[in-house]
Amino acid sequence: MTETVDDTESHETHEPHEDLGGKLNWLRAGVLGANDGIVSVAGIVVGVAGATTNNTAILTAGIAGLVAGAFSMAGGEYVSVSTQRDTERALLQLEKQELKTMPEAEERELAEIYEDKGLSPELAAEVARELTRKDALHAHAEAELGIDPDNLTNPWQAAWASLIAFSVGALLPLLSIAWTAVSVRVWACALAVVVGLTLTGLLSARLGNAQVGRAIARNVGVGALTMLVTYFVGVLFGTTIG
Repeated sequence: MTETVDDTESHETHEPHEDLGGKLNWLRAGVLGANDGIVSVAGIVVGVAGATTNNTAILTAGIAGLVAGAFSMAGGEYVSVSTQRDTERALLQLEKQELKTMPEAEERELAEIYEDKGLSPELAAEVARELTRKDALHAHAEAELGIDPDNLTNPWQAAWASLIAFSVGALLPLLSIAWTAVSVRVWACALAVVVGLTLTGLLSARLGNAQVGRAIARNVGVGALTMLVTYFVGVLFGTTIG
C-alpha cells in the first residue's frame, strides 16, 4: 500500500514539473515578444515625433508599426516552428523505421545511452529492454532525440503567442505618446518605455536565472539608444524636408 502511494505521488509531481517547464518557455517567449514590441514601436513613434508634431502622422506610423511587427513576428514564428515540427516528424518516422527493421540494434543503442548516463551495463540493458517493451518509439524518441511524440511543437500556438505579446508591448509607447501633450510626449513615451523595459528585463532575468541588474541595464540601454537614434533621424529628416 505504501509503495503504491509513493509511486502515485512521484508520478503526480513529475508531470507538473514538465508542464511548468513548458509554461516557463512560453512565458519567456512572451516576455521577449513584448520587449520587441516596446522597442520597435517606440523607435517608430519617437522618430516620427522628431520629424513632425502632427498627431495623426505619429499614430498612423505607430499603428502601422504595431500591425506590421506583430504579423511579421507571428509569421516568423509560424515558419520557424513549422520547420521544427516537420523535422521532428521526419526524425520520428526514421526512428520508427529503424525500430521495425533492426529492433535488436536499436535496443542496444538505447542501453548504451543509459550506460553513458552512469548506469551499469546490466541495469542499462534491463532498462532499455523494459522501456522498449512498454513503448519503443517513446523510449527512443525521448532518449535519443529529446522529442516527446505526444507533445510536438505547435506552430499556431507560437504564432499567436508572438502576435499577442508583440502587440501588448507595442501599445505601451503608442498610447503614452498619443495621450500626452505635445510638449512632453517624447519624454512621456521615453519614461513609459524605460518602465516597460525594466519590467521585461526583470522577468527575463528571473526566468533565465540571470543577473537582474545587468539584464535591466542591457534592456533599457538598447531601448534608450533606439529612441535616441530614431528621434534625431526624425529631427534631421523633418528639418531637411521642411
